[in-house]
Amino acid sequence: MAQGLDDCKGYMNIPNILTSIRIILIPIFVFLYTTPSKWRTLVAASIFLIASITDLLDGYVARRMGQITRLGKLLDPVADKLLVSSALILLVGFQRVHAWIALLIIGREIAVTGLRAVAASEGIIISSDKGGKAKMAIQIFAIILLIIDADLDFVDLHLWGELLLILSMALSFISGGQYFMRFWRELDSKNR
Repeated sequence: MAQGLDDCKGYMNIPNILTSIRIILIPIFVFLYTTPSKWRTLVAASIFLIASITDLLDGYVARRMGQITRLGKLLDPVADKLLVSSALILLVGFQRVHAWIALLIIGREIAVTGLRAVAASEGIIISSDKGGKAKMAIQIFAIILLIIDADLDFVDLHLWGELLLILSMALSFISGGQYFMRFWRELDSKNR
């Protein structure tokens, strides 16, 4: 029993707390954006942005302070997927995103999460790579533009949001393929 507790020491470090904050912010974002008004939409977009910034910070802090944990490697991508999926579902409901785009993005996220679970059961941890991080940054920016979706004289936020979301979808499939290839390579080398 004491050994099990020792294994859990250090899991509630700063990066994992930041990830937990991101998870806590998701229902607040959903609550505010479910019945949008001009004020609630801006607050919801701000909360979505803050939650997204915790994604950047938790990885940076974990690497900088040497606080990378198995829990963090598994929980961080799940928190990202919950955040993005909840936003996409709401945006489909408000007809700001085509359902097929949301389904492809969410389907890819579920596939990668499943892959990570299978990999973890084999003792293989597949953490995010630069392609996945670039995809996430573009996706976040696109979603914020689509949440705000304001009519501005100098820029069409909706059009730019859609274009960036399609770009992030393409990047998500490229990075997803890379995750699957990395898993098979690591599994092959482990079984040799």
